Amino acid sequence: MNPLNMRELLADWDKRGLMYRISKEVSPEYELGAVVRALKGEQPVLFENVQGYTVPMAAGLGGNRKLMADSMGLDENELLPKMVDAIINPIPTNMVPTGPVHENVILPPFDLDDFFPIPTFHTEDCGAYYVSGVLVVKDLEGKKRYTSIRRMKFIGGNKTNIVITSPELNRQFAYFEERGEPMEIAVMFGVVPAVVLASQFSTHLFHADKLDVSGALLGQPLDVVQCKTVDIEVLAEAEIVLEGKILPHERDQEGAFGELGGYYGGNELQPIVEMTAITYRNNPISQTIFPSSSEERLPMCLVREMTLLSTVRQTVENVKAVHVPMAAAARLHAVIQIEKRTEGDAKQAALAAFASDKDLKHVVVVDDDVDIFNPEDVEWAIATRCQADKDVFIIPGAKGSPLESSHNLRGITAKMGIDATYPLSEKEMFRRTSVPIEIDLNDYI
Repeated sequence: MNPLNMRELLADWDKRGLMYRISKEVSPEYELGAVVRALKGEQPVLFENVQGYTVPMAAGLGGNRKLMADSMGLDENELLPKMVDAIINPIPTNMVPTGPVHENVILPPFDLDDFFPIPTFHTEDCGAYYVSGVLVVKDLEGKKRYTSIRRMKFIGGNKTNIVITSPELNRQFAYFEERGEPMEIAVMFGVVPAVVLASQFSTHLFHADKLDVSGALLGQPLDVVQCKTVDIEVLAEAEIVLEGKILPHERDQEGAFGELGGYYGGNELQPIVEMTAITYRNNPISQTIFPSSSEERLPMCLVREMTLLSTVRQTVENVKAVHVPMAAAARLHAVIQIEKRTEGDAKQAALAAFASDKDLKHVVVVDDDVDIFNPEDVEWAIATRCQADKDVFIIPGAKGSPLESSHNLRGITAKMGIDATYPLSEKEMFRRTSVPIEIDLNDYI
């Protein structure tokens, strides 16, 4: 049975030697984040001694494909099919009267910083931030629960701000703000990677209850409890939950902050959240994600790969696999592997990719003998199978990603497709070299 809560998962990985335990005292200001960044957010780590706090902090749980799959009892190659199945066959949550997350309930007045570490990450960040909390809201009908991850700057006392980039969430908040009403939210910390992964599924495309999707990823229903001060359900086995309301017509200056693309952003007025309760388990474990690390990027990449694979296949059925590299802000580049059958397949695949995701900027299409997860192999294919005057095309003046700095200079983006497949008529000329035997290097050195 797959672990349904973070502490069980950490215990399992610790027992199997897949996690680092750091007993050395670390400061939540820069030092803790520097350690996570040095590990690229790819290795689970538990900070047992965070300066100024009695609560440990976990990071790096969802930045490695193999471990992401392992947390759900899967092999790497089973991840995308499982994600598709979870959308089609979600498993409804199970409402329980109470759960571990309600072992401790704190009501105002309180100071958020008195309870759990709030790290500061980058040199020019304007303050300490929550960056790993899984935001839970209900649709306007109160039937489906949508989750996402939103950065929240600690303002002081029981208040933070919140950066809302989702069009759907923006519209929902605008609905309440026009009526002068606060919007209820809950923010979960200390959850398994499946819950974070499900939070990145597109609300616009799928309109799925993302807690039900989380259960399907784990293969069993998740227990939920009713929040104490807002009408929202949260995971009964989350480590920590902040309950609160986004206040209408109140804003706070937010930024600078080191964003996904590796540059500083922010410096805009953002809505304010007033927390109405803190609930947490006995002996809680807090959680964070280093911004722009693999742990932030991988769930975004996986969801985009799932969508890209299904949409491109509608136009070019011989697509074998797709990859959205984390290095390109988890959204700006894609590599598509095809079994080329006719000339034009590669360019058609690239066009279909651009049509499926406005954030995509550069798409490379390769043959099925190229490892799309190996950047050197992809570069080799471009170098040896592409002629720029015939195999590169550019689409000017298209929509792009607001997380991409050069797009923001003009508000539009040029998109480039690269056909790095060989001509079918010249297949013999593009045979890759090989060695006819397998060896074990340990037998020789």
